[in-house]
Amino acid sequence: MSKAKNKVDKHEEQAVNPASNQSDLQGEDQTSNQDSTEDNCEAKLKEQEDKYLRLYAEFENFRKRSSREKVEYFSTASSEIIIALLPVLDDFDRAIKNNETVTDVSVVKEGFQLIYTKLNQILESKGLKAIDAMNQPFDYDMHEAIANVPVDDPALKGKVIDQVEKGYALNDKVIRFPKVAVGQ
Repeated sequence: MSKAKNKVDKHEEQAVNPASNQSDLQGEDQTSNQDSTEDNCEAKLKEQEDKYLRLYAEFENFRKRSSREKVEYFSTASSEIIIALLPVLDDFDRAIKNNETVTDVSVVKEGFQLIYTKLNQILESKGLKAIDAMNQPFDYDMHEAIANVPVDDPALKGKVIDQVEKGYALNDKVIRFPKVAVGQ
């Protein structure tokens, strides 16, 4: 009987206080809205985590692939220059064999000049240029001073008066600075 009385009391309370009944219903709606919002947020979070992991994996694959391609590029780049220099090596072999029987020195000199010219043309075609330093004003960025030489002519002061070793630039980037003597 007490259960029946409790049910009657609740119905009476709802009849007497309808506002408390609506607040209970609204509370249940808010709870269900919060649950669906939380579920929605969790789904979005999982989706973003998945996107992040996929993007990270894709970046790692790109980085590894780029590294492999760079190593491969450098190994094949050197083979290209070596293939271009093989005819010069062949010319030197022929010159050495011919020099054993040649009695005229001018022929030997001419042969070496031809080989030097061929080698120089091949290297220039690959972007190598000799740096002309003679009688140029000394430049810290382009020259390596190995000596200061006193000069009588004031026009030669601060200029390169002797080049001990040639300098070279590859595609306009200095790869070996010319070693020079500078007038003081």
